[in-house]
Amino acid sequence: MDPLFLGLLVAVTTILVLFSGVSVAIGLLIVSAGFLLAFDGSRSLELMPEIFFGKLDNFALLSIPMFIIMGASIASTRAGADLYEALERWLTRIPGGLVVSNLGACALFAAMSGSSPATCAAIGKMGIPEMRKRGYPDGVAAGSIAAGGTLGILIPPSVTMIVYGIATETSIGRLFLAGVIPGLMLMGLFMAWSLYSTWRSGNASVLSAGSYSWKQRFEILPRVLPFLAIILGVLYAMYGGVATPSETAAVGALLCLLIAMIIYKLWSLAALWVVLRDSTKESVMILFIIAAAGVFSYMLSSLFITQAIAEWIGTLDVNRWVLMAAINGFLLIAGFFLPPVAVILMAAPILLPIIVAANFDPVWFAVVLTINMEIGLISPPVGLNLYVINGIAPDISLKTILTGSLPYVACMVFAIFLLCLFPDLATWLPDTVMGAPK
Repeated sequence: MDPLFLGLLVAVTTILVLFSGVSVAIGLLIVSAGFLLAFDGSRSLELMPEIFFGKLDNFALLSIPMFIIMGASIASTRAGADLYEALERWLTRIPGGLVVSNLGACALFAAMSGSSPATCAAIGKMGIPEMRKRGYPDGVAAGSIAAGGTLGILIPPSVTMIVYGIATETSIGRLFLAGVIPGLMLMGLFMAWSLYSTWRSGNASVLSAGSYSWKQRFEILPRVLPFLAIILGVLYAMYGGVATPSETAAVGALLCLLIAMIIYKLWSLAALWVVLRDSTKESVMILFIIAAAGVFSYMLSSLFITQAIAEWIGTLDVNRWVLMAAINGFLLIAGFFLPPVAVILMAAPILLPIIVAANFDPVWFAVVLTINMEIGLISPPVGLNLYVINGIAPDISLKTILTGSLPYVACMVFAIFLLCLFPDLATWLPDTVMGAPK
């Protein structure tokens, strides 16, 4: 059978299997085993266990559960609420400062937790009722938190970037740095739209400033500064040559647990058990998908599907930006239905040779891919963040939340356009700190 037609058959089968409701990892294993058995014989199945466990034999994978523990220990405390209150007290004199403080809190909490749903839940529980009480439009209140939560997979440390780095054998440290400037740029675009939308509502009360004494502003800082110090310490250790990403993640996880225990009195064994239990579940899920995706990649390569697609793309006489537009369209559609980790692990083996052949930087592409995945988090039919916000504020209709989040989707599309025009937005910082890639 022609490898290109076989690749189309694999794609359709994979979509049908995943839409059946089976988990992503199990679905990938079923499709891989089925096609290997049908087209490569039963002997090819003997290699599946070796490939499955071999994919997990990677020291860099240790950083995933460590960063997840780091985020879970923060999410289990009042850190999100304290972060929100601190920014509100310091930014309250700015007209429309409440929505700015919400987005700033989302960005900082996302950097600490690396989880978009956790960020929406932690900041949204405080921010949405407060914004609505002060007269902010429901669309701005809900949409800004839903969009701000997506920053968790772009601003370092990011589990998504770690997965991309492992899947494509790209430096994780370089990927983390690549997400900094685009992440701040995206946060700036979110803030600009939120302020404009608030001003356009014509309600002067939402722009009025509250009043906090200097004592009230300073008294909350000891509760949030230790977490910010951990983020800066992790990044310094990673880029200062002190430790590897896995080692810094382990130290960061331990320090976050200690701070949660000391500052937020997280002493009970039951509370600690919940943190470790939830972290283990999420870590196993991601590692299971990574291992299954390794088998899936082996199947694609063994049946010469990956090579045939790369060769076919190379023969196309199209502008590389037309090719990039088609890739972005594919990623957007995939992100609507699948979680970011699954999309990266399934698409990376096919897209990376195409990206390199078209003379695109894999580090730059990681940022573009991640923003596409962020769009999927606030777009139906899956749109996980939309449902989290709806759970926090059930009296705000899902339609209102979706309508409020659409302008932020436009901000993300504009950010991708800016990255295409100015690739240095993603590559300048890693090249400056770590040197140009050889």
